[in-house]
Amino acid sequence: MSGTTHDTDTQAEALAKIGSGLKKRTEIALGDHFLRGAVAFTTDKLKTGKLKAMDDFGDWETWRERGRAIREHVVSNLDYYLTQFSDNVAKAGGHVHFCQSGEDAVRTFLDIARQSQAKLVAKGKSMVSEEIHLNHRLEEIGVEAIETDLGEYILQLAKETPSHLIIPAIHKNKQQIADLFSEHSGETFPPETRQLADYARNQLRNVFLEADIGLTGCNFGIAESGTVTLVSNEGNARMVSTVPKVHVVVMGMERLVPTFADVEVMLNLLARSATGQKLTTYTSFITGPRREGDLDGPEELHVLVLDNGRSSQLGDPQFQEVLHCIRCAACLNVCPVYRQVGGHTYGSVYSGPIGAVLTPLLQQDYKEAGQLAYASSLCGACYEACPVKIPLHDMLVQLRHRKVKLKLTPAAERIAFKSFATAFGNVTLYRMASKAAYYMQKPLLRSGAIRRAPAPLSGWTQSRFLPMKPKLSFRERWEKLQHELSVGNTNGSGHSNGPGSEPNSGNGKENRP
Repeated sequence: MSGTTHDTDTQAEALAKIGSGLKKRTEIALGDHFLRGAVAFTTDKLKTGKLKAMDDFGDWETWRERGRAIREHVVSNLDYYLTQFSDNVAKAGGHVHFCQSGEDAVRTFLDIARQSQAKLVAKGKSMVSEEIHLNHRLEEIGVEAIETDLGEYILQLAKETPSHLIIPAIHKNKQQIADLFSEHSGETFPPETRQLADYARNQLRNVFLEADIGLTGCNFGIAESGTVTLVSNEGNARMVSTVPKVHVVVMGMERLVPTFADVEVMLNLLARSATGQKLTTYTSFITGPRREGDLDGPEELHVLVLDNGRSSQLGDPQFQEVLHCIRCAACLNVCPVYRQVGGHTYGSVYSGPIGAVLTPLLQQDYKEAGQLAYASSLCGACYEACPVKIPLHDMLVQLRHRKVKLKLTPAAERIAFKSFATAFGNVTLYRMASKAAYYMQKPLLRSGAIRRAPAPLSGWTQSRFLPMKPKLSFRERWEKLQHELSVGNTNGSGHSNGPGSEPNSGNGKENRP
């Protein structure tokens, strides 16, 4: 968090509240210079830490392949491991609820809250609860839900949504947080990290003690024992999962590993890929509720296993691997698009390359959410960074293809590409179009380039320029050069030294080095 005052606070706030329109969200983000600087600074720091952790760890590619193999095996046999996990949770005294949709999960949680006569829910960081908009539904029935992850707590006070998978308040600086805490408390706080952290700690301590239900996500469920694995750097997840009488876990159905040996691999990959740590500060393994003789722990444990569109990817050769994701956010930290516009631009709880793929698939929305597939340079950096080798760049191409097949692209775009295909499929038409383009560009040229073009090229020239199209194409220049060399050699020695010919010394002998 930077200590610099942000002069355009309203831009980030507006961005967090816009529900649709990728283009509009992008324009707001690009105009927010603080946001862009903050995101670039933090993602650079995370990326550098990851690279150092990789070097220190050893043969990173071998570990990546091990992680990929574990995830592929689990997802390919998901029915078996879900059954094993569910059975073992029950044997340990917990309850498993399979939820087909987000609405099913919300309804199940509300039933648990009513049965527990809950008035206060302490939440650990949970992307799945963000996915199903659980906080809003709890508010409707008079149950207060308080985020206890520091970043999430800050955003809850600001009435904003997370903009990064592991650093949700990446777009906020210390001055903004100090202003927010001052408004919330009625006191005046300086932009000093220790004082801000102390205030949050004091506020949240009472939440842990008074909450009726503790809610967490799940980093990995271990099938062989029915164990829930949680990782955090603040200790809040451990408080949420042990102090309240009821602990509810909300997990995506794919977040399983077969054994403790497998979770050891995944935890090594997760910590290093996410923050460059050897191991996350707090790693908790929870198997069932409190047993007789235990000093702490909940009296009840409920695990909500959410589908919400995930099963639709099973068996799909193009997209099944998206379920391998371990939510480390390494792809966000290297993505040139995310680094320029931040997470709110994606309009979804999942941002960056993984969000651009996952959101349209989960929502089955290729018209609006499908636009996210175009928020990518297709450079492949996300694949290189991914600890389980998900080919996100290929999936983005396939999502674009699917949108085109469904005829969800603008009519003008379809006509343009059809004309493009026709011209490129006919040599004569191609040459005619190339000549026409040379003459048509002349009114737009300024200092040898097109710096302001009419629609639809205006979107490009808002931030870039188009180089001038030369009078002769490469093929025409090549043919002209060959012709000139041929004529020159015919009028001279009779020997051809044109492109592709062997050089010689002029005495009839080869002159090789």
